[in-house]
Amino acid sequence: MRDPRYDILFEPMAIGPLTAKNRFYQVPHCNGGGYRDPSAAAAMRATKAEGGWGVIFTEQTEMHHSSEITPFIELRLWEDKDIPSIAKMAAAMKTHGALAGIQLAYSGINGPNMYTKEVPLAPSALPIRTFTNDPVQARAMDKTDIKNLRRWFVNAAKRSKLAGFDLICLYGAHGFGIFQHFLSRATNQRSDEYGGSLENRSRFAREVLADLRDAVGDTMALTLRVSLDETIGQLGFSNAEVRDFIAMNAELPDMWDLAMGTWEDCSGPSRFKEEAAQEAWVTGIRDLSPRPVVGVGRFTSPDVMARMIKQGRLDFIGCARPSIADPFLPRKIDEGRIDDIRECIGCNICVTGDMTQGMGRCTQNPTWMEEWRRGWHPEKIAAKGESQSVLIIGSGPAGLEAARAAALRGYDVAVAEALDSYGGRVARERQLPGLSAWGRVADYRLYQLGQRPNVQMYPGSRLTAEEVLAFGFQHICVATGSTWRADGVARQHVVPMPINAQTPIFTPDDLMAGRIPSGRVVVFDDDHYYMGGVLAELCAQKGCDVSLVTPSAFVSDWTANTLEQSQIHRRLAGLGVAIRLNTGIAAVQAGGVETCCTYTDARGLIECDVVVLVTSRTSNDGVFLDLMARQGDWADAGIRSVKVIGDAAAPAPIAWATHAGHRYARDLDAPDLGDALPFRREVTRIED
Repeated sequence: MRDPRYDILFEPMAIGPLTAKNRFYQVPHCNGGGYRDPSAAAAMRATKAEGGWGVIFTEQTEMHHSSEITPFIELRLWEDKDIPSIAKMAAAMKTHGALAGIQLAYSGINGPNMYTKEVPLAPSALPIRTFTNDPVQARAMDKTDIKNLRRWFVNAAKRSKLAGFDLICLYGAHGFGIFQHFLSRATNQRSDEYGGSLENRSRFAREVLADLRDAVGDTMALTLRVSLDETIGQLGFSNAEVRDFIAMNAELPDMWDLAMGTWEDCSGPSRFKEEAAQEAWVTGIRDLSPRPVVGVGRFTSPDVMARMIKQGRLDFIGCARPSIADPFLPRKIDEGRIDDIRECIGCNICVTGDMTQGMGRCTQNPTWMEEWRRGWHPEKIAAKGESQSVLIIGSGPAGLEAARAAALRGYDVAVAEALDSYGGRVARERQLPGLSAWGRVADYRLYQLGQRPNVQMYPGSRLTAEEVLAFGFQHICVATGSTWRADGVARQHVVPMPINAQTPIFTPDDLMAGRIPSGRVVVFDDDHYYMGGVLAELCAQKGCDVSLVTPSAFVSDWTANTLEQSQIHRRLAGLGVAIRLNTGIAAVQAGGVETCCTYTDARGLIECDVVVLVTSRTSNDGVFLDLMARQGDWADAGIRSVKVIGDAAAPAPIAWATHAGHRYARDLDAPDLGDALPFRREVTRIED
């Protein structure tokens, strides 16, 4: 069943004393659960084991209490009482023959220790580097500190072995790990035997690897994750030095794990990073060492994966985000079901679970992090209940996912779409700069629906409540999306802003429909996700003189959670967009906008020909409200339920819509839970 072109991906591969069953390697990645939700994390990793991954890793695991990254909630392995929760993860990972790995991290100059109140330790005395610029500095480690740290790594390794893990990854990438801090001249300014030359800066890594090999190396594989290039010039750990380091220490770890620069550099969204974006940086490194090499690059295409192996770039295909979007990616390749793969769209909404300390989400895979909490499986779903038919009004991401999942359960599904084409918001947004991959949300679901004989699709079918009542469907799902407001209501203005009718107002819907403004354009972004920045980019590409005005201190503020905020700012600045931060719009006047300082209310004027308002959206819930008003007619029409989902219920990112659609289908014919919690959670044990 497998295409022979992909046979190379399924070859067993040795990693030190162990053998992985194939070359699919789920690199360490966070998930928003951390030490708070260990069972959810364990079930999520178990699903990947079932999906065929040969190697599966935990997220970053803090290995000692003297270095922690509160408010972020990554795993902890500080003492023996932490072993049972991570042992549950190791056991789950190994259920289908995968190797289980744990990433041990000492955050050093990235660990502010807000919870433990310990003084941070780092190679050199420098300010702590965090996302939140904590006003804390690290103390430079002395020889005793380094000796202690080596012992702490040994203790953590022994606990990892007791927990049942097969591999240990030592974190020295993305600027987050102590090994990178020693290797980089930017963070290692020592003048003793641990600083200066590359050989000296490598000493700590050599010592720890030797310590761990003596402690656990006879049965566990030891990998070292290093940054391919810090991308900060000659002061940093450059790609040339990485190569010198690997050549100098060719047999130091059992595997070299390569990841680009900062986390933003490594895991940039598809808007800024293509598949296999790190290929040039890894090319040739495999020739420097007899040890196998794993690298990443948001690999979604089996052809690209196979090419990376055949051309000698990598030995293992490292995946984080693609393994989230489709935990069964290896099995689908193995079974010749390439078209069934849910390809990662690179939106990075998965990252926001970690950045917000919430729970992880995936736009493509709404079951991610719900495997234990709600009992959702990405490939399996319960058979339908006692009813038979479902009408879904709207074919955006919520409607398509509701239709796909309901059809999979066995319901007779009809999808009515008002327009002549399907996809809703993703069909429009995929046309915007950098967002073409987002169309996969619709493409995947439309393909799956096309394979189901119990699905009927009706384009160009705008329905009224009267028509819905006449159709005879038992369940009505309203997924009719939302419309961007043209009155400025959002966060700054909770009522419509003053707008002079002489100045044309455009909304994102106008631009996505092809109505592009000209001349001097002010884009007012009070949405703070990607849309304002994307539309400013679009207008600049079309030759407009663009000013982006936002009440926030940052362009596209919330995209810091998707690792793209700095890239958006650089992109707009490079296009000549005038950026006005901490600035609101008091009123739209004839020929311009009256601005106001967010803090002082000081007024100003920007002359313009057009204003593009990226503010808030209004739910298109008219049909739903009409149906609710006629609830007394439902019984005669055979209707058992009417529900509104997705943006039609409350506008939000696309991942919220696919989750809503999936939940709708899962809940069909389910008993009413009343006031009961609709998902499981773990509650902290109270100590004596």
